[in-house]
Parts: sequence; C-alpha cells; structure tokens
Amino acid sequence: MNLDIWKKSVKKVEEQMALKYFKLSEFDDAPGTGKNMKKEFLTKLDKARAIADVPFKITSGYRSKETNKRVGGVSTSSHLKGLAADISCKDSSTRQKIVNGLIMAGFTRIGIADSFIHCDTDQDKNDAIWLY
Repeated sequence: MNLDIWKKSVKKVEEQMALKYFKLSEFDDAPGTGKNMKKEFLTKLDKARAIADVPFKITSGYRSKETNKRVGGVSTSSHLKGLAADISCKDSSTRQKIVNGLIMAGFTRIGIADSFIHCDTDQDKNDAIWLY
C-alpha cells in the first residue's frame, strides 16, 4: 500500500470515530496500527478526557504480540485487543483528575502507577482498580 492511500485510510477511520481529543496515531505500536483500537474504547476515553479537563498523553495503546512481549506485557494483555491505553501521569493532582474522569466515563478497570495510569474495557476480565 502506498503512503498516500495509507494516510487516506487512517484519516477516514479518524473521521468516522469523531474523536475530539485524540488521533489514532497516538495509539500506534507501529505506523498505522492505532486503527486497531476499538471504537467503543476510544469513545469512552475521549469522554474521560473531557471530564478530567487535563491532557491525556498516551504512552501505550495498541500492541502487537512482539511489542507486548518486549515491554513485558502479559499474554492476555488488553492492549493486544485494542481495548487498553496507558496514560502518562507526573503528579498526584493530575492523577486524581485522570482517575476521576475515567471512573465518571464508565471505566471499571484501572491500574495506577507512579508514572502512568492504565485503563481498559476488556469484558473478558473482572472489574478492578489496582496499583503497580
């Protein structure tokens, strides 16, 4: 596929999703793979971003099996399904706003670390809030 056709394909998917705060490329593992993210997940994340009223810097979105293995992800990672994202977080105030936005948007699976927050909508897993 040539570059122009690929760019048009990604742009079309972005337009169909009508996201206010994100571009699919923010969820890329390799160029163009962000389009593997599930629409329902991205719509919910966009809503959480609006509620939180702080920028969400995505540090991990869709992952290939190879990338998931390289970063130490589990074999059942929701990133492999396009149902998860990790959001960079540098301070407690921002962390509270992001977590609150995620909960208010309906996320029921949230992992909290010092430098990031994981969220997913994987219905094959139990609802949980956990610490890394």
